[in-house]
Amino acid sequence: QVQLVESGGGLVQPGGSLTLSCAASGNFGTLIFMGWYRQAPGKQREPVAGITSGGSTNYLDSVKGRFSISRDNAKNTVYLQMNSLKPEDTAVYYCNVRSLGPQIDSWGQGTQVTVSS
Repeated sequence: QVQLVESGGGLVQPGGSLTLSCAASGNFGTLIFMGWYRQAPGKQREPVAGITSGGSTNYLDSVKGRFSISRDNAKNTVYLQMNSLKPEDTAVYYCNVRSLGPQIDSWGQGTQVTVSS
């Protein structure tokens, strides 16, 4: 069982910044993957950014150069620094973590990010 607590969403003006965090707790081994997905109204959930236990990262093309993902393994926490936010970044952002021992694929409850003037 893994519990995920997300924080950091909110309302921000275009061009602004937000930092999301997701803390994992419970019984799990190495979190081989920690990442963020988002879902806008009427759209499918899409992967935004991910980071492996080895530190490799990947990003959605539309957020490259604006978003940065990082993790603190001691705190089992993943962060998403979002800069130069655009209205099209508006969505519910979900944290996702995966582990192999035991096998886990868990999702956070979601945090709303709204970019609007």
